[in-house]
Amino acid sequence: MPQTLIAQAPNSRAILAGSGFRRLLGVRLTSQIADGWFQAGLAGSILFNPNQQNSPVAIAAGFAILLLPYSVMGPYVGVLLDRWDRRLSLSVANLLRALMVLPAAALLWSGANGILFAISALIVIAINRFFLAGLSAALPRVVDDEKLVPANALAATMGTICYSIGLFSAAAVIALKLVAVDSHGYGAIAVTASLGYLVSGLLARALFRPGALGPLAHERHTGKLGRALYEVARGMIEGARHLAGRRTAGRAMALQAIYRCLYGVLTLATLLLYSRYFGGGQAQQSLRDLGMVVIAGAAGAALAAVVTPVAVRHLGTHRWLVGLVAGVGVVVLIFGLPFNRFLLLVAAFLVNVASQSMKIIVDATIQHECDDIYRGRIFSVNDTAFNMAFVGGLFIAATMLPPNGRSVAGLVCVAVGFILLALWFGVRSVRRPRQPAEASL
Repeated sequence: MPQTLIAQAPNSRAILAGSGFRRLLGVRLTSQIADGWFQAGLAGSILFNPNQQNSPVAIAAGFAILLLPYSVMGPYVGVLLDRWDRRLSLSVANLLRALMVLPAAALLWSGANGILFAISALIVIAINRFFLAGLSAALPRVVDDEKLVPANALAATMGTICYSIGLFSAAAVIALKLVAVDSHGYGAIAVTASLGYLVSGLLARALFRPGALGPLAHERHTGKLGRALYEVARGMIEGARHLAGRRTAGRAMALQAIYRCLYGVLTLATLLLYSRYFGGGQAQQSLRDLGMVVIAGAAGAALAAVVTPVAVRHLGTHRWLVGLVAGVGVVVLIFGLPFNRFLLLVAAFLVNVASQSMKIIVDATIQHECDDIYRGRIFSVNDTAFNMAFVGGLFIAATMLPPNGRSVAGLVCVAVGFILLALWFGVRSVRRPRQPAEASL
């Protein structure tokens, strides 16, 4: 049962004892700090560019351009990862990103935020999907089977923290006026990501021997690439059909997707509030505050890795998930409605505890409920739904929120949405006779 896997998982010290995991984690964390730097430059140019005042719809569209192609191509990257040496794939991917950041940063520096800039940024972020998938595929080569679930949770949590450190450090540089608050400053921040990607790519090459991260020579797929891509598309359909017979996993994924949609609304509201309502047009103050939001969210994600096994052990996954989602609705009402920048930091912390805890549980549920032959395809479906629901929430927010993000009615609707979602999940999880495959939620 997933709740057993989570509640009795080895602790972080036991997982970090493995030298292979530590080395792979080092490759991941240096890259995700660089992700924070690069995306801070992008976000700054969208939210705080003095030469343009983007509408909420334009901001949501920017997220969509960067996330949706990333989501659609996600399932197909495994075709290449199963053909190439993963150690080489990880190294080349980040060395290529180190190179591709340069034209993107140059365009950002010059203020050219047109189609060429969008394509350059998209390439950098799309390669990130390949890189993260490679890390996931390589993890079983450095971690024992019984440690996979907590190792995934630890790697994802530490990756989120390092990404947040990248964002916060970039915000601090601007807040302290170490760079100009204009296109030049955002371009300078973005170009620093090239150094992080370079280090990560070199670490992957230096810390592992060829073939150490798989696939082994006899495991590599050598058939026609076009046929393999077709098989991926067919496999996604087969994975969805398999999921239809696994109601526990299907409900958990649906819960997370709807949650991410509501989370997308909160994300855009938070960006608008801190950049336009609280900041009063002062970019340094706004960036400093948004940096604190990022740190609060990262701290919440870190705490989730600690409290989730304890909570699941005492409450079970079903009660814990219901409590999390309903609790987020209450948090939004109590800490969001006053529209106070400091109370919203508390809200960001608590909401991200719930978000990361849910992700840990949903991943474990999929791993437990779904047959191994379908598991990768179902994770691809989940990843696509995860990002598309988030983008959907951003567009909902863009149409319902004012330009400064302050909307009592909007926030109340989101809070009620979380509470209704918790009620739906609670009722649907107990209304049917419990099957052996559903006993864990």
